[in-house]
Amino acid sequence: MKSILLTILAFLMFSGFVHAESKSSVPNETREEIYSDMLLLMLSPQIEAAINKYYSKTLTENPQVYPYMIDVVFAKRVDTSFSFIVTVDVTPVVGPHISVGKDRLTFKISPGIAPSQAKLIKYEHLETHELPPHWKKILRHT
Repeated sequence: MKSILLTILAFLMFSGFVHAESKSSVPNETREEIYSDMLLLMLSPQIEAAINKYYSKTLTENPQVYPYMIDVVFAKRVDTSFSFIVTVDVTPVVGPHISVGKDRLTFKISPGIAPSQAKLIKYEHLETHELPPHWKKILRHT
């Protein structure tokens, strides 16, 4: 009797786990959202480097770039190859998510570009956001 009970209990537990694993952990995500997030994650080092280079002229502290503060605004395949042009809008922040501006970066992604396979081809600073008084201490005085 005990072994039958254990068998039924094991069956119920494992059938529940298998069923739970087959469901997506984020059921409302589309394939496009997942691919976009993967792309942004892969571009993050180049995005951060470009942002840090630009803002090092005006700030004494490097701003942070969080993946959820990056939007893909344009993506296009170049010809019929595996080369792509991707444009992103970035809102870099300092401290407790205080935005310092808005920037648009355009990258060429291609198998022939090494080592990271993404090359910044255009950087546009779109907006400068004013820092609150207690954060003005990180402004470079020129």
